[in-house]
This record gives sequence, structure tokens and C-alpha cells, in this order.
Amino acid sequence: MTDELAPERPPAPTDKAAHRRRLLAERRAMPDRADRSARLAERLRAQLAGRPEAVIGAYWPIRGEFDPLPVLGEWLAAVPGRVVGLPVIDPVTDAMTFHAWWPGCPMAPDRHGIPAPDGTPRVEPDLLLVPCVGFGRGGLRLGYGGGYYDRTLGAMAPGERPATLGIAFAHGHLPELAGHAHDVPLDAILTEDGLVG
Repeated sequence: MTDELAPERPPAPTDKAAHRRRLLAERRAMPDRADRSARLAERLRAQLAGRPEAVIGAYWPIRGEFDPLPVLGEWLAAVPGRVVGLPVIDPVTDAMTFHAWWPGCPMAPDRHGIPAPDGTPRVEPDLLLVPCVGFGRGGLRLGYGGGYYDRTLGAMAPGERPATLGIAFAHGHLPELAGHAHDVPLDAILTEDGLVG
């Protein structure tokens, strides 16, 4: 049998780059993104309504990610004193911190060109919404490969870490995904189909 006729093999569980390429292509081509996003927004509203945290770390959506910011804007407006933070990457140390965000706050592109709060106070999230390209069993997350979330969470003592909630579309479920020693599993993953973990 020639290579041209050989069936395509699925990526190995440890081949995160191959999984990432496939899932990003699927996400870009998703024909029902608006419907999936609306369902995920409803799931996120319901999830936040039942949680006690007052400071949420979130993300600016890129590359077809679900946009949590409209829901978080509603969450901020509903109760005085709530705070949302978005990531700011230090250009020298590469460390990720969170700074206050609100609709209309000053923003500037970070070193990756992603909008980040500009000159707003640093905040310490009680709950961290983590974008996922894919996800596996036990809270394993597949991101873009930069390691920012794993390094940030890994540098904290377990008792100091915020609660973590991955945000993903359900197509990103990879039951075969294998973790590495530096991976920090998330507490749960929220998709348009519900809560996992």
C-alpha cells in the first residue's frame, strides 16, 4: 500500500501541536458558531449566577474563541463591587497578571497584539475563566502552547490558586489527550453542552 492510500492516523495523545492544528481549523470552519456561542453564553450566565466569587479573571477572545465579555459585562453591572480582570503579559519577564477591565476601559495591544487593559489596577481573581482550544479528562487543557496559564497557576501554592473554569466549544473534547508534568489541570470545563468535571 502506498502512502497516498494509507488511512490517516489520528495524532498521538501527546502530539498537542497536531491536535491544536485540527481543532483550530474546525473552530474556524464551524458553521453553527453563533448558535453554539449563544448556548455557551446561557450556560456561563447560569454558572456565574450560582457562584460566590466577586473577582473573575477572563480573557480577550482570539482565533474564534467564545467571547465571554458580554456576559461578564452583565455580571459586573448586576452587583456593585464585582471586578473582572483581563491578562496583561509583562514584556520583560513574560509573567501574566490580571488587570481590571470594564466595558469601555482603556485598552492597548500587548506583545502578541491582543488587547489588554491599559493602566488599570492589578487584581487577584477568585475565579479564572481559561480559554481552551481543546480539553481532556481530569481537567486537562489544550491551549496555544505558550504555557502562560500553566506557569501562572503553577507558580501559586495550591491553596492560593483561584478556582478555574475552562471555556471551550464541545468539539474540542479530546478523551485521549495526555498531560505533561507542567500541566495544571482545571477544576472544570464549561461548553455549550454543559459542565464537564
